[in-house]
Amino acid sequence: MDDDDQQPEYEPGSGILLVFGRQLKRLREWAGMERPEFGAKTGYSAATIASYEQGRRIPPPKFIDKADEVLGAHGVLVEMKEEVARARYPAFFRDAARLEATAVELHVYATQAVPGLLQTEEYARAVFGMMRPPLDEEILEQRVAARLARQEIFARRPTPLSSFVIDESVLLRPIGGRDVLRRQLEQILHIGQKRTVEIQVMPLGQEENAGLAGPFTLIETKEGRRIAYVEVQNVSRLQAGRDAVRALENKYGILRAQALAPRKSLAYVEKVLGET
Repeated sequence: MDDDDQQPEYEPGSGILLVFGRQLKRLREWAGMERPEFGAKTGYSAATIASYEQGRRIPPPKFIDKADEVLGAHGVLVEMKEEVARARYPAFFRDAARLEATAVELHVYATQAVPGLLQTEEYARAVFGMMRPPLDEEILEQRVAARLARQEIFARRPTPLSSFVIDESVLLRPIGGRDVLRRQLEQILHIGQKRTVEIQVMPLGQEENAGLAGPFTLIETKEGRRIAYVEVQNVSRLQAGRDAVRALENKYGILRAQALAPRKSLAYVEKVLGET
């Protein structure tokens, strides 16, 4: 069996998971299959099938593809795959995740931790593990998987242009321990070598810093829309108003001018890596 027993249950009976589950059950019953038979044909246990049908677990993409095929759904289930996948993210981030996944440009200013798009699995797990109140273990693993899935944009074609301005303190903070930080710095260097990515460090010794109000992300969609995402203490806001977005764009431009140049930034990361 190919059961994903670590997959968490998620907001029982809510949103897209409830809609998907109802459709799945309806199609299964129309096909005249009991859960054990359907589970055997898809590689999942009857209990897991029940969880999917009741909207208690997030079905992985491979299950959705197989279920659509086995039930002869002609794409009905596959059409919901993208929306179901977004249920992996916390509610406050889902709209931003949708925009990020298809963006043509992404620009990130980070002051607290390494940006999610650059995080290693170990670092991400350490970040989520520090949340208070603590996350349920299954939810934590779900969040880690979702964060790593976001990094698929670097393999997308065309690859979005992206830049990151990271406060120096982030690179010195040993979240998860020195070994985790070391591998995280290596990851930053690796991604920083990509032609579509520029990484800059904001030095602690810089007397001028336009970003003291906190982190934010700028997103440009393939339709040419420019949107800003701001998040503090799990309270997030997508800003699409031109004045608000322009103000953050101007701020980001100043931040890039104040930070170390990309080549010097990577050299600095190498230096920190050597000292860690």
